[in-house]
Parts: sequence; structure tokens; C-alpha cells
Amino acid sequence: MSQYFDRKAANKYVDYPVKEEDELMSFLMKHVGGSRTKIKELLSQRMVYVDKVQTTQFNAPLKPGQLVQIANKRHKHDFRNKWVKLVYEDAFIIVVEKAAGILTNAQPGSRALTVKDILDEYVKRSSRTFSVHTVHRLDRETSGLLMFAKRRDIQQTLTENWKDIVTDRRYVAVVQGDMEKEAGQVCSWLTDNKMFVTYSSPIDNGGKYAVTHYKTVKRANGFSLMELKLDTGRKNQIRVHMQDLGHPVVGDFKYGSTNEAYGEAADAAGRMCLHAFRLEFTHPVTREHLKFETPYPEVFRKLVNKK
Repeated sequence: MSQYFDRKAANKYVDYPVKEEDELMSFLMKHVGGSRTKIKELLSQRMVYVDKVQTTQFNAPLKPGQLVQIANKRHKHDFRNKWVKLVYEDAFIIVVEKAAGILTNAQPGSRALTVKDILDEYVKRSSRTFSVHTVHRLDRETSGLLMFAKRRDIQQTLTENWKDIVTDRRYVAVVQGDMEKEAGQVCSWLTDNKMFVTYSSPIDNGGKYAVTHYKTVKRANGFSLMELKLDTGRKNQIRVHMQDLGHPVVGDFKYGSTNEAYGEAADAAGRMCLHAFRLEFTHPVTREHLKFETPYPEVFRKLVNKK
């Protein structure tokens, strides 16, 4: 164990050189000591760095020659924002959890705040040298996990090889009514009209082919809690496919949700009930397997809690 030698930095970090391959949690328990709860607290408080990059992923792989650092106290410039939560960051990518109600990036003619705007400000405030580049998007009213690239060549690699790199994208939704099947899939061609409303067709209508797999987790109170996995990532895909099944996403008034039968409960949710809770992929540079999950939003659970 060693420390920086300059006086200003000496009291900020404790250094732990990596001498053999390991995972971050295992490494910290060996060298820092304490319980898993204590280590998770260090990670959640963003006090752990690997090669000077703030790291929160407990199973981040370590290789000989790397340096793990523990900050003695939280930095004042820690990322905090009501719209965006920083989940993972390394030299090449950033993974965040976005709240419902904010765009991923700017639309033509719009001046609305976006996730990219917030991350650009984070970069500027932190005096970082990288820039932030959009890789994929979530609808304004959809919450959940998003990945951004720190370099244009990384962005290009991710967008051009998305199907090969991303092994699992999964959503949770609350839909109206009792879903008839425990599991199934919806396949159709999706195309937009002049009003930018997406339409679904069981036969090729010149649109893009889309496949959504679904699993019913729970039924209660006239709602169904669903897990949804995408084979394709088309615009409004889940929303349109749930409408096709006759069970639109709660709060999605563009694609079939109504207040007539579900008004009070649906209004209590205060949002469209669609959340991207899992993102699993192969790192575009290191080739490591990374998996991120967030809890189901509490408001989703409340809708299907039996009364």
C-alpha cells in the first residue's frame, strides 16, 4: 500500500496497486477489509477509482498493473442531478439511468433540457477532456438505462455493431388489463405516418420489422406487470406492440391508454409506466462482459399491489 507523495494529494487517496487478476469487490474486501455492505457503500458514494476513473461497478475486472484508489472523503464535484444518475464510467463509455420526462438528446427546433446537455455540463464542470456522444435513445417519458460514448470512434463502433455488442436490453412496464398469456412475442412491421405516429402491420408495409418478447410477472387491480425483451430496437416498438395486444402501457395516451377505466390509479402513477431496467453488453474496447440493472420503479409495484 502506498500514497501520493505531494502534500496536496497525500490526504486525498489511498493507493492499492493491482498485482493479479481479480474483481473489484473481491479485491477491496482483501485489501480494504470490512463487510460487503461497507464496500458497497464506498462504491455507491463514488469513493473508488480504478486508474483514476471513478468506478461503481462491484464486479469490474482488474488486471496487474492497474491502480485502485480509495478517496478519504467524497469530492464536492460528485455528479448529482434529479434527471440523471451516473451508473458506470470508464475511459470509453458512460452508463446512466435517466428519469421519465426528459429527452435523451435534442430534437430539431427544441430547446428542452436533455440528458446529453446534462452530461456535457458534467464534462465541462469536471474539466474533462472527452466529449459525450449519443449511442441510443429512450423516449422522453420512458426512464431507465442509457449508454453514451466518450469518443466518436467508440460511438461509431457501438452504433454500427449494436446487435452484436448488446446481448440483452430489457424493460419493465405496467399495462392495462389482465394479460391473457404468461409469455409470448409480437412481430410486425412498424412505420410512421406524417404526424410521426407509429403504425404496426402484420405484413410487410415497407416499414421496419420489429420483434418484442414479453413475460407476465404479475396481474392485479386491472393491471399487468410485464418484462419485455427486444430483438430489435425500433422507435416506439414496445408501446405499439402492447397496443397491438390490446394492453397499452399505462399513461401512454398516444398509443391507446385511457383514463376511463383506470383513471384514478393510472393518474396516481404520474407518468408513462415503461422503464429500461437491464442493459447487458460486451465492452466495445476491452471486450469485457458488462451487465447493469436497476430496480423496478416503486410506482409500478404500487399499481399491482393487491388491495
